[in-house]
Amino acid sequence: MTKQQTVLTQGLVLLMATATGIAVASNYYAQPLLDTIANEFRLSHSLAGNIVTTAQLSYGIGLLFLVPLADRLERRQLIVVMSLFATVGLLISGFAGSLPWLLLGTAITGLSSVVAQVLLPLGATLASEQQRGKVIGTIMGGLLLGILLARVVAGGLSSLGSWRFIYWFAAVAMFITTLALARYLPTYHNNNDMSYKQILGSVMGLFIKEPILRYRSILGMLSFALFSMFWTPLAFLLAEPPYEYSDATIGLFGLVGVAGVFAASWAGKLADAGKGDLGTRLGLSVLLFSWLLLFEAPSSLIALLVGVLLLDLAVQLVHVSNQNKIYSLHPDIRNRLTSAYMTCYFIGGAFGSWFSVLLYQHYAWHGVVIGACSIAIIACFFGFRSKKY
Repeated sequence: MTKQQTVLTQGLVLLMATATGIAVASNYYAQPLLDTIANEFRLSHSLAGNIVTTAQLSYGIGLLFLVPLADRLERRQLIVVMSLFATVGLLISGFAGSLPWLLLGTAITGLSSVVAQVLLPLGATLASEQQRGKVIGTIMGGLLLGILLARVVAGGLSSLGSWRFIYWFAAVAMFITTLALARYLPTYHNNNDMSYKQILGSVMGLFIKEPILRYRSILGMLSFALFSMFWTPLAFLLAEPPYEYSDATIGLFGLVGVAGVFAASWAGKLADAGKGDLGTRLGLSVLLFSWLLLFEAPSSLIALLVGVLLLDLAVQLVHVSNQNKIYSLHPDIRNRLTSAYMTCYFIGGAFGSWFSVLLYQHYAWHGVVIGACSIAIIACFFGFRSKKY
């Protein structure tokens, strides 16, 4: 089916947003449970943090090597197969008896859940020029909502008896989503004659040819590193005095970031109005301010809540603005553009997870904040430096 033969209805956009959220949520269930998993497997903070790092690193690898397949293969079939593999990975994690098995399941899920990044450019491709920003914002809103609710649901189910419950529940949800996608998603062929090797080579070449892609990828990498630097060590902070919260309570902190869902839609509208640069600069400024507030998180619940709300909002402003800029470059190769940008994005996330846990283990929360503020200052300097991109 070609773009001209497809009517992108609101219902189809919502299905794609829902599927995107459920897929990407699979990489975030462990975040509020890290302290509990560490206690069960007798792990240090840094070893437990490897679960999140593995999820994001494998997601980045999937973006680089699997997402470009969408420029060659029929997309509905590819989406369904990837979703099935994500289901298998979740089952392995749910029945894992040791850290290596949990990391294996996490890696399989991370690789396969890049299906979210096949759905997103498909939505952008099917959308008209006038509605593209709104469609991207809606699907991105589903993605962010999936990330945030993943933490809430994971914490809640863990409180019922085991951290494994969320993986079993997620496997069922992923399988149901797969059936819905197979039934309702339209077929779409890109009519691309390039080989897989040529497609991968062209992804690398895009960084050389497209300065906008390079610029926006660096901004995305820095912003998601800052996002991960908060969420990865948060479970350790909240499980210790003075908070000493349960997994369920820690998971509820995901709800504070729901503002980011609305920010994604707003950023899409700004982009449609030709004000994407405003969204970028505003997002970077709020990112730095949010981390300054979070310095008081160990002793102030209000600072913690306001800080995470602003953090999620800011990251989405930058991210959606980046994507709208990138998708305007070459409409016929959006999957490769997505692969290039999002690989950098999740490399930043993996680095942020690893770096934050390392800082937390040696310098506690304030060490994390100082490291994050340093990165935020670099992001602001880079983001405000040029108006060309």
